[in-house]
Amino acid sequence: MAELLAGERDAELVYHRRLRRPLDSYQRNVPPHVRAARQLCQWYRDQGLPAPLQQGDTITYVMSVNGPEAAEIQTSAIDYQHYIDKQLRPVADSILPFVGLQFDDLTRPQLPLF
Repeated sequence: MAELLAGERDAELVYHRRLRRPLDSYQRNVPPHVRAARQLCQWYRDQGLPAPLQQGDTITYVMSVNGPEAAEIQTSAIDYQHYIDKQLRPVADSILPFVGLQFDDLTRPQLPLF
């Protein structure tokens, strides 16, 4: 956990998702990977370049404190709490009860003895 919070595992926090439909077809519920893909396409357009992503391509993104951001143009800090709550906790909660432990007990800062 300390390595995660210290930023030593940032390269392992990148999500990879395929765009199953054209970006314009996502209207109502826009998933995080589509938001990141739109952001990346807009950045390319701002640079005068053609949009790099189409249906079937894969977007790489991270969850930042400002929401999903394309990994190639990430500017905000990574939201480590998102990864703890959405990735680590569910896996740990399914395993730890079998050994008599709880995720919160392992991740909570230790109280001083005196």
